[in-house]
Amino acid sequence: MPFLGQDWRSPGWRWVKTEDGWKRCEPFSPALEDGNNQLNDISHAVILTGDDEEEEIYSTEDCEFAAKKRKKDHFRNNTDSQCFYREKWIYVHKESTKERHGYCTLGEAFNRLDFSSAIQDIRRFNYVVKLLQLIAKSQLTSLSGAAQKNYFNVLDKIVRKVMEDQYNPRLIKDLLQDLSSTLCILIRGVGKSVLVGNINIWICRLETILLWQQQLKNLQMNKQVNNGLTLSDLPVHMLNNILYRFSDGWDIITLGQVTPTLYMLSEDRQLWKKLCQYHFAEKQFCRHLIPSEKGHIDWKLMYFALQKYYPIKEQYGDTLHFCRHCSILFWKDTGHPCTASDPNTCLMPVSPQHFIDLFKF
Repeated sequence: MPFLGQDWRSPGWRWVKTEDGWKRCEPFSPALEDGNNQLNDISHAVILTGDDEEEEIYSTEDCEFAAKKRKKDHFRNNTDSQCFYREKWIYVHKESTKERHGYCTLGEAFNRLDFSSAIQDIRRFNYVVKLLQLIAKSQLTSLSGAAQKNYFNVLDKIVRKVMEDQYNPRLIKDLLQDLSSTLCILIRGVGKSVLVGNINIWICRLETILLWQQQLKNLQMNKQVNNGLTLSDLPVHMLNNILYRFSDGWDIITLGQVTPTLYMLSEDRQLWKKLCQYHFAEKQFCRHLIPSEKGHIDWKLMYFALQKYYPIKEQYGDTLHFCRHCSILFWKDTGHPCTASDPNTCLMPVSPQHFIDLFKF
């Protein structure tokens, strides 16, 4: 069809997907149109305000402006509920076809995949934080203006959640440190040539980040009052099994500071050896052997030494998934319209770094 709308300059009608099929979207209700038409027919309006009933006269031009503003406010307030069908998946296309033109950008994917809701799920929280950290390090300037605004809105919700729940503040501190370092370099060294928006907005954002860092620094953990069993009441072998479930060395050290028993278990050489073998290949830690005073290998020091040279394995409760058949990126529990005969065989979990790599052209 050469023309989709009554006016050849118009992009055409807006359609929404419903259970009964595709229907044309009417952005404004008939009642609103009737009210605006009546308002436009009035040449002069008299409005009584205040106790003294002072009269204020509006011309026809002012009435038309008020009507347009009311239309715009009504459209904004009802956009999500009436006019758009928002999917929580995105088609990742890297080339133009006859049916689809353009490319999928990192900012577009960030806006579509509903990270604001994902941070409320404890299985996805660490995944989203790690993704934001990678974007802060190298991809912040590649986000569009809307995506950058969404990025800081999600970051604000993350900080609020940590302040309320005291959940994993160390991870958020690392994210804010990387983000503040990146913004300082961009604002001082490069300037507004690569930043979307007014430079003063970015300065305000940097000040907000510094304020968040100070709040997290002064964060006081709430003491839990329990009358039942506590972690210290568990048998030693159960405490040891808990420590062996950790994949982060800093978590082991933090837990070891709770009680003397946990400290003794957290210093076990076998525990740190297993951790090194899990994250690093044998060739890697054989190059950085660190002997202790007794002549044994100090696996704890080796873990933190190897961490400086090689990346550690990442574990997440839930991740984004990519369908190789449909080229769609989505959260697994939300699903996507897959056309494969066996969709489960086409799914591939996507790490935060893989997510960034998908949108590098």
